[in-house]
Amino acid sequence: MKKIKINIPQNPYHVYLGENIFSNVIDIMKSKNLSGNIFLIIDHNIEKFYAAVIKKTFQNNNYKKIIVIASEKNKSYETLQKIHNALIKNKFNRDSILIAIGGGIIGDLSGFAASTYMRGIKYVQIPTTLLAAVDSSVGGKTGLNFNGIKNIVGSFYQPEFVLVDTKFFTTLPQKEMLCGLGEVIKYGFLTNEKYFKFISKNIDKILSNDKKVIQKIIYESIKFKGDVVEADERENGIRKILNLGHTFAHALEVDQNHKIKHGEAVIVGINCALYLAGFMNILSQKSFIEFNNFLKRFNEKIKIKSFDKDSMYKTMLRDKKNRSNKIKFVLMKEIGNLITDIPADKILINNAITKGIVDFTND
Repeated sequence: MKKIKINIPQNPYHVYLGENIFSNVIDIMKSKNLSGNIFLIIDHNIEKFYAAVIKKTFQNNNYKKIIVIASEKNKSYETLQKIHNALIKNKFNRDSILIAIGGGIIGDLSGFAASTYMRGIKYVQIPTTLLAAVDSSVGGKTGLNFNGIKNIVGSFYQPEFVLVDTKFFTTLPQKEMLCGLGEVIKYGFLTNEKYFKFISKNIDKILSNDKKVIQKIIYESIKFKGDVVEADERENGIRKILNLGHTFAHALEVDQNHKIKHGEAVIVGINCALYLAGFMNILSQKSFIEFNNFLKRFNEKIKIKSFDKDSMYKTMLRDKKNRSNKIKFVLMKEIGNLITDIPADKILINNAITKGIVDFTND
């Protein structure tokens, strides 16, 4: 079992990474003096496959659970209310521990529930998807969707620890692995040529859940994100680079009525960002061609039949990352060299949306 320290000032914690380590969660909690009543928030798919394992792990502890269907629709105030009602009904207090067992939706929702119940109770992240493992479980972002806007309500609230057991990935369909790969590719662009080439070389192994490769990309991605959030927990500076492609991606998810997976939307969103960087002479033509060709390798797996660029633009106008009433973007100059808070006019944005998404239309 590997241990990665996320050294955030005032809120440091560890990520534990390995295979078949889920049963260690109780011992880790004891080592951190987390001895209160336990409330589990479990992804319905995880409950379906792992109910017996979860019951065995927590059977000697005083715990309650709630099962949540993991959908963007359920990442809502209504679900939050159900969680808070269950916590109140079962007399959970500030010594209690909330544990999220699921993907990014469950983690975001659980973190926000923990941050708002009794002005904050302790919680633990146990991500069960590749996407959640490499991205949403680390860094303390929590959130809900509201009024059709993704993650518009939320908080920064760090977990006590994160436990990544890659055994959970064995029951994931390849589409979920592709979803996680979207965020992994983002880290490839953010870090360096060596890591980008490793990802590019091992796409098939990632999608087929090769144990050795999966462990490496999770470790490297978490280590990089950890370094970023240590320097900028509240996203006032360098942490903004983690939003590469996400302004386009979130708008695409809304446009597609959330029928496209987040990680798939990130791949398309990064492609749109490449076009925008090219239009603005931020990214060289040579680099654009290389990176665009790389992303187009996925256009048989990501299928977009139609889209509404004007609707997407309107969604982007409401993006929480905007400043001074302007849509702001993270754009690439080269691998590992990004610039943030870049405004662009409507014509360029719409052209980037069109060009970037057309690469993934399969009529």
